[in-house]
Amino acid sequence: MSSTPSLDRTVLPADLRKRDQWVCWKEEPRDGKPTKIPVTPGSDAFASSTDPETWESFETALEYADTGNADGIEFVFTDDDPIVGVDLDDCRDPESGDVDDTALDIIERLDSYTEISPSGTGFHVLIEGELPDGRNRRGSIELYDTARFFTVTGDRLEDTQARVARRQDALVAIHREYVQDTDPNPEHEPGGHRSRDETETTGSAAHTDVDLEDEELLERARNASNSEKFERLWRGSTAGYESQSEADMALFCLLAFWTGGDHQQMDRLFRQSGLLRNKWDEVHYADGSTYGEKTIERAIASTSEFYDPDTRETATESAHRTSEPSTTASRDKSERTPNRAYLVEKNRLLTDRVDELEATLEQKTERINELEATNRTLRDQLTTCEERLEKHDQRSERETDVDSSPDRDSLWTRTKRFVDRRKE
Repeated sequence: MSSTPSLDRTVLPADLRKRDQWVCWKEEPRDGKPTKIPVTPGSDAFASSTDPETWESFETALEYADTGNADGIEFVFTDDDPIVGVDLDDCRDPESGDVDDTALDIIERLDSYTEISPSGTGFHVLIEGELPDGRNRRGSIELYDTARFFTVTGDRLEDTQARVARRQDALVAIHREYVQDTDPNPEHEPGGHRSRDETETTGSAAHTDVDLEDEELLERARNASNSEKFERLWRGSTAGYESQSEADMALFCLLAFWTGGDHQQMDRLFRQSGLLRNKWDEVHYADGSTYGEKTIERAIASTSEFYDPDTRETATESAHRTSEPSTTASRDKSERTPNRAYLVEKNRLLTDRVDELEATLEQKTERINELEATNRTLRDQLTTCEERLEKHDQRSERETDVDSSPDRDSLWTRTKRFVDRRKE
C-alpha cells in the first residue's frame, strides 16, 4: 500500500462532498504496470462505476483511505448529476511545474475547481454542464460525465476556483476546438470564437438555399444513406445513447444538416419527433436560454457541412443525362462520381460508427478489468476458505486422537475397573 497523504476535507468543494458517489482505489501491478483498482470503502470488494451499491459517502471513503486500507479516493460520475470531468494528461512538468499552452488555455477558460493529478504530470478539472454529443477523447484530453471514476487528490491548482462552476459555453467550445474537430481551422483556434450570428452567416449559405417544406425535407432524410439512424431517433428511440440528451443532440445534428442550420425549422421539426419532452422549453441556463435553444445552437456549432439541394439536383440531372447511350469520357466520369451530399452523409455515418466502436471498446475494456478484479477477489476468498478448512480438519484429527487415548477413559469405565479389582 502506498503512503498517500491525507486529503484536506476543506479543500474539496461542498457540492462534491455532499454526494454519496465515492469509492476508494488500490494500486496493483497489472501487465507490469501500476493500475488503480476501484474498491468499495469498508468491504474492499471491487467497486463498479455503474452500481450505486458499491459507492459510499465522502467521509466513509476518506476514512477508509486514511486508515491505510486504500491508496486514495475517487468520485463517480453519473447521469443524475451535472458534474463533468476534464482530464488533461502529460501537460505538466512535475519538477518545474511548467504547463503547456493547450492545458493553460483550457484551464483558464473553464475557470473552475482544478487539481494536479496523482502523477503530477496533468490536471483534473471539474465543472457543471452537459457534455456535447460526439467524441469525448482526443490525444491527452478526455471528457467524462457518466459511468467513470475520477481520482481526487485535493491538490488544488493555485489561483483556480474553490468551487465547481457551471461552464456550459466554455465546455462546448473546448469540445469543438480540441476534441471534436479533426482538421485545423482558424475559426476553431483558441480565442477564435464565433457568435451565433457569425455561425449562421459564415460557411452556411444553405441557410437561405435549402428552402424545403417540412414534409419534403423529411422524405429526403428518410431516403438518405443514414436513414435508419434518422428514423430511429425520429421515432424517439434512445438505444445506443447513454442519455436522452445525447439522443437529442444526435437528431439535431441531422436536422442541422438537412435544414441548413435553420433554427426555426429545426425547432418545428423536433417538436414533431418522438424525442420531444417537457424539458425542451425549460430554462436551464443563466442567460435565460431554454434547454431546446441551447441544444439547437450546439448542434449548429458542431455541424461543418450542410445539405445543398442545388448540388443534389445538378447531380441528379447529370445522372439522368449520362444514363442515355453515350461514348464521351466526360459522361462516363460523371456517372462514376458520387454527389457531394452523398459524400457528406457517408462521412458522417462512418464517423458516428467509429465513435460507437470506440465507446464499445472502452466499455468492454472496463468490463474486462472489472471481471479480472472480481476474479482475483474470488480467488483470494477461495484460498482463505481452503486454509480455514485445512486448519479445521487438522484440529478435528487431533481431538479424535486425544479422545481415543486410554488416558481419556470415562469416569464410569475407571470406576468399574476399580470395583472389579476389589472383588478379586
